[in-house]
Amino acid sequence: MPAGISWIKRRSLFRSTAATVATALIVFQLISLGAASYYVMLPIAKRSADDLASLMVLSAQTWVELPPQTREDFEIELAQRHNLWLFRATTPLPEVSHDFLPYLALLENALEARTGEAIEVKTTQWEQQWFWVEIPSGGYLLRIGFPKEHLGIRPPLAVLLILAATVALTLITAVILARRITRPLARLSEAATRIGQGNTPESLPETGPEELASLARTFNRMAFQVKELLANRTTLLAGVSHDLRTPLARMRLALEMLPEDSDPKNIDRLRRDMEEMNRLIGEFLALSRGLEKEAEQEIDLSQLLQELADHARNEGTEVEWQAQAACLRPAGPMALRRILGNLVGNAVRYGAGKPITLICECHPQASVIQVLDRGPGIPPEQLESVFRPFYRLESSRSVTTGGSGLGLAIARQLAEANGWKIELLAREGGGTEARLTLTR
Repeated sequence: MPAGISWIKRRSLFRSTAATVATALIVFQLISLGAASYYVMLPIAKRSADDLASLMVLSAQTWVELPPQTREDFEIELAQRHNLWLFRATTPLPEVSHDFLPYLALLENALEARTGEAIEVKTTQWEQQWFWVEIPSGGYLLRIGFPKEHLGIRPPLAVLLILAATVALTLITAVILARRITRPLARLSEAATRIGQGNTPESLPETGPEELASLARTFNRMAFQVKELLANRTTLLAGVSHDLRTPLARMRLALEMLPEDSDPKNIDRLRRDMEEMNRLIGEFLALSRGLEKEAEQEIDLSQLLQELADHARNEGTEVEWQAQAACLRPAGPMALRRILGNLVGNAVRYGAGKPITLICECHPQASVIQVLDRGPGIPPEQLESVFRPFYRLESSRSVTTGGSGLGLAIARQLAEANGWKIELLAREGGGTEARLTLTR
């Protein structure tokens, strides 16, 4: 991984909004489910259990009061009409544990309330699961049973389906609501980034809720105003620079026409001043055009760094650079050359005469170029300030040793216009590291 590139994603507004809405809806659904269960389903279940218990007790009492020869007909009628099987208990039931069913507990309570005795619901398993109660009546122990299907309820399945539907609908609702809020904001963030890079984004759609539509209208108006201001700035600086170069040319011509007995020192000083003025004018023009993105070309970073290293060596600077395999990257050639030329020039100027080092790390997703010197360095609190126009340090990078204070400002603007990242870092052991990260 190239240095300075972080793949850690911050918690997004979409995730935060979706989680908040989902949590609120799930809590609401659970409260609603609890209230419905307690105030609606539980009373209905109690009434159903009480009705069934009443039917069982009444059936047992009727069986006892009937003549013995008619009891069999009553048992058949009870089985056919109510799916209840009644007969006299003569042998104990084999005990089989049953699934937890709250309804059976309600049935036991209802039977106890009607008979005055604790009656337990027992379970047997033949071809299907059966529930049995044994009711003492008239000196007999009568056993009444019904299959599990008689209840027609499946609490675990019902709860599972309710919870699954609640969670699914809640999450879908939360995602839809969060997306409606965050999608316009994401488009706004992308458009703001493009403006920061000097590009003109497409107008945002002024649709949706009134607040978001108003925000889009305001942003579109601001983007147009920024575009106009940048165009006016470029025109103004270009015009001023052109107007300044005209009298500067006349001054240069007048200087050449001075008498031969003029003081050579004054002439040389004036000539240097005019060259400095001409250079400053060029810097102003470069600064005004810094937000204009250049058309990309396939550039070999290794070859470009080799050319810069050879140029610095020809100027008498010791450069540590080892030629390496080609590192191709689509980039604006003029912008990239100007940025790297500025960084290498600063390293040479402020490197205290010590060797400078060039490093190129080539990766599929990004390439990182480092320019390192062993000069006095930059105070940590001023590492960002030096990118401001006309900002110069008062120590090693003073007016007497530095330039106009526009070089790094132009480099930062060119980098941002092309979607690159430029930064200055303090080197361990002294000096400065200038790092340029080029991403696709």
